[in-house]
Amino acid sequence: MNKLFTTFAFCISILSAEQDSLGADCLIIKDENSIICKYSNVRKSYDRDIKIFWINPKENISREKEVIVPAGHGSVYDFRYIEARMKGLWTFKVIDKEKEYSTSFEIK
Repeated sequence: MNKLFTTFAFCISILSAEQDSLGADCLIIKDENSIICKYSNVRKSYDRDIKIFWINPKENISREKEVIVPAGHGSVYDFRYIEARMKGLWTFKVIDKEKEYSTSFEIK
């Protein structure tokens, strides 16, 4: 129940942010052993293919994922557990067409 509430609160806070807050952002929820990352961009009238990368502190790609952003949608989420992740500064990167968006977060 707590996980559902935390995820819901995160989504509401993202939705209530200004519309021009485009790009990538991550939230670490220690109590839930979770990292939730979001990529948002302007909604389009067509499907878009994007690539998501999780880059560990040694600058190795830990996860690479291709995602389709359906027509009319402006964001995608990706989720990982904190446990067993390497400690240090991580990068969440998204490539949408030729543009790159990224954010960093630290696992202590």
